[in-house]
Amino acid sequence: MSRARRARRAAPRERNRLAGFLSLLGELLITVGAVLALFVAYSLWWTNVLADRQASARGDEVRQQWQAAPPATGPGAEPGALDTRGGLGFLHVPAMKNGEVLVKRGTTPEVLNDGVAGYYAEPVKSALPWEPRGNFTLAAHRDGHGAKFHNIDKLRRGDAIVFETRDTWYVYKVFAELPQTSKYNVDVISPVPKDSGRTAPGRYITLTTCTPVYTSKYRYIVWGELVRTEKVDAKRTPPAELR
Repeated sequence: MSRARRARRAAPRERNRLAGFLSLLGELLITVGAVLALFVAYSLWWTNVLADRQASARGDEVRQQWQAAPPATGPGAEPGALDTRGGLGFLHVPAMKNGEVLVKRGTTPEVLNDGVAGYYAEPVKSALPWEPRGNFTLAAHRDGHGAKFHNIDKLRRGDAIVFETRDTWYVYKVFAELPQTSKYNVDVISPVPKDSGRTAPGRYITLTTCTPVYTSKYRYIVWGELVRTEKVDAKRTPPAELR
């Protein structure tokens, strides 16, 4: 049999092998794509569902504790400092449309992955809202695990940030934003936050989260300043900014 004839007979077999290989490769790529799609869905959707359930349950527990111990009154009462076992209080930011956000101590993944915001214990210790001076510094996820600060970029100067404790509403107003800074820039959470425009001690609040969306390369910062406090009444009537 001539070489040319043998080559013609072999050609269909080679094409069949190539077609089989390409078919297998295609199936593998489809499988990999499906696995990646499921991972993305888990990371960006299902972790939100789980975290929201967890945060809601913990928030209910905190409110039940508050009901069991009515607000303190009289000289020397420490608003909000009375029972922080399950959480310090609740953050309300209407412009972010994220409902109420339970705030707990710490900013590690173990804390924030439960769908809450956390106040800094390190590298710069956060002040607490009732302290006469300082910076109440908070962090939360922007995507996945509740994504409580996903819409941080919607905040503008003059927008309200309200923190609710068992006894007191703390009403802050946004005065500055920093859309991008290094994740290592701890000066933005200093008692007098650098780059905020403020140079003297005050009663500040700082919100921090990752940016750009779906990454953790930089940090997005929003600063607010306390404008007033309101005592919690028997009906827990929210301040005007939340009505």
